[in-house]
Formats: sequence, C-alpha cells, structure tokens
Amino acid sequence: MPATHPFRLIAAGLAALTIAALLWAGDAAGAASAPLDARVERFLEEKRSDWRDWNVPYEDGRVLHELILRNRHTRALEIGTSSGHSAVWIAWALSKTGGRLVTVEIDPRLHQKAAANFRAAGVEAWIDARLADAHALVPELEGPFDFIFLDADKEWYVRYFEALDPKLSPGGCFAAHNALNAYPGIREYLEHVRRRPDYRTTIDRTSSSGIAISCKRE
Repeated sequence: MPATHPFRLIAAGLAALTIAALLWAGDAAGAASAPLDARVERFLEEKRSDWRDWNVPYEDGRVLHELILRNRHTRALEIGTSSGHSAVWIAWALSKTGGRLVTVEIDPRLHQKAAANFRAAGVEAWIDARLADAHALVPELEGPFDFIFLDADKEWYVRYFEALDPKLSPGGCFAAHNALNAYPGIREYLEHVRRRPDYRTTIDRTSSSGIAISCKRE
C-alpha cells in the first residue's frame, strides 16, 4: 500500500479541526441563546391570552418566527407595531440570525406599550421601534430589507408594497397579515402580488387570519 502524502495528512487534519471548530461555535451560540430563549418563551406563554390592540394571534407569531429562521433573514421591517406581539416573535428570530427589526407605529400609547413589552421579553436590543406615520416614513426608509411584515391599514397594503418593492432584496419576502379576512384592501393586495411574475405568493392558513407570503425571485 502506498504511503499517504504528508500534505494530504495535513489537509485532513485541518479539515477535521475546521469541522470541530464549527461544531463548537454552533454549540457555543446555542448555549449563549438559551437564557434568551427561555425568557422569551416564558414571556410569550404568560401573555398568550392577554394580547389585544390588533395584535397577531400566537400561531401567526410562530409562523413569522419560523419563516425568518428558515430563510435566514436579517434586515426586517414591520409596518404596524401595535403593542408588540409580532415584533417580539420577529426580533427573537433575528437574535438567532444576527439581524435587526425596524418597526413603525403611529399611536403613542401603543408605541409605549410595545417598548415595555420588548424590555420585558428581553428583545429590545434587536428592535428599532419608531413612532411615526408609516405613510410618510416608508418612502424615506433606505433599505435594503429582506423581510417585511405588513399589519397596518389594509387599504394601503398595495401602496406599501409598491413603495417597498425596490427596497426588498432578491430572495426577500413580504408577509401580509389578515390575508383570509374580508377587510377592504385585502383582495386588491392579493390580486396585485399574484400578478407580479417576479414574486411567488402563498398563503399560510395556520390561523383564521392568514398570512400572505410573497417572496421575490432571485
């Protein structure tokens, strides 16, 4: 049997070390996130039946969280913070992908409640919460974003989409809440995004509200 070339032995050793380092880094990251995971899970479970003010259902928050983790989104925007339920789910996911959320709310009372909820959940470090009129702010946002969640005035969904489409990276996704409800503006929005050949749109029916997920083709 021919002797193994020493360079091959060195390469094999380096490969083994690299794999070990990656495994260690993954374990370390998991260990570091464990306290936050426990804190957020406890917060969400304790408040599970308390959310009002047009917040998303618990099931829809989980859908957003899993969508961000699956696609490794990092640059997120939310239109319509309310008192912060969906933003907690989104920011929790972004804490794992190394991202950050900009969330916009026009109501000062809800904005303050959301800020308190972010602190209580321990996710405020991943959130830039802005008190502003999204109609005026959205055109000024620089982007780019790779995840956008719409849960504000449904009549403006199409306008939000058109203003933010140039700022959404290829592979990025719009998620629009209440896709299964008969609110004015929902049907127009769904027809609009389904006509776009550069987007692939599906509807998650996990809850009765539904989330339209439109992902930009790469």
